[in-house]
Amino acid sequence: MLASFARMIWLVWCWVELSILTIILFSISWLPKRFIHSFYHKASRMWCRFFMRALGIKLYLHEKNTKPMPKQFILIANHPSALEDFAIPALFDVHPLAKQGVRDWFLIGRISYVADTIYVKRDNADSRHAAVEQMITALQQGKNIALFPEGGCKGRRISERFHYGAFDISLQTGIPILPVFLHYEAQDTFEWRAPFTLLDMLWRFIRSRNNRVNYYLYDAIYPGSFSDKISYSEYAHSLYMAWQRHYLE
Repeated sequence: MLASFARMIWLVWCWVELSILTIILFSISWLPKRFIHSFYHKASRMWCRFFMRALGIKLYLHEKNTKPMPKQFILIANHPSALEDFAIPALFDVHPLAKQGVRDWFLIGRISYVADTIYVKRDNADSRHAAVEQMITALQQGKNIALFPEGGCKGRRISERFHYGAFDISLQTGIPILPVFLHYEAQDTFEWRAPFTLLDMLWRFIRSRNNRVNYYLYDAIYPGSFSDKISYSEYAHSLYMAWQRHYLE
């Protein structure tokens, strides 16, 4: 009973901290970008870390890689939940690809926009093409990007195939793919499925009796080993299927 009360007090304090930081970032987001560009992305990643703490999430990064991380990379991950939209930037210095609807989220949408999140309408070919161009530009500027090759939130099991976008960009730019496998121990709680909204999911995260989240980092995959995006994608997909068997089955 005492432990539960102490946790409640701790979470209340974490939400106070998060609220203060949110107000600050939202307020300064309206300043000319040239004044805030140098630090705003870093501040948005700090906001993500505060958010993880406010949700009571125990986020663990397991470094399964046997070689050093590349200086620049295209991070890919499976997409079973809503949490990774915030947890991945909390752990990795990336500019993520997000669905266009994120831009309209209250407060968060404005912060993500100024932090240079890349948006896409998945069912719109012109939007997908524009997003690819933005990601290539970001890489040419020395940034890292992150995206989900399943093409959206597909639940606790890996989809039958990966889309080719990340692998095509990797071949065009020579930037390696950095694979991260996401494992939520309380799969039923964290899986995002209809009819849950984002607020529903956040409440489920806070109430979860098992709030441990495991992100497994593996060795980068370099484009020089592949002649086309199809074989590149299929190879990465085979790795994720093997990790799924290891961690989830």
